[in-house]
Amino acid sequence: MPKLKTNRGAAKRFSRTGTGKIKRAQSFRSHILTKKSPKRKRQLRSGALIAPADEATIRQMIPGI
Repeated sequence: MPKLKTNRGAAKRFSRTGTGKIKRAQSFRSHILTKKSPKRKRQLRSGALIAPADEATIRQMIPGI
């Protein structure tokens, strides 16, 4: 059986935490930042965990994670 290929786009966007959960970056931080408050922009810097409904899909795209 051939090796499984990793989806490279997904590999750049998601990483694994120490406990095995999948981490993602927050959205809404790339442009139109002038109308967003400093508090909101600061909180968007931190990552978030993916939704449980998406976990199986992402684990399939990144077999080594």
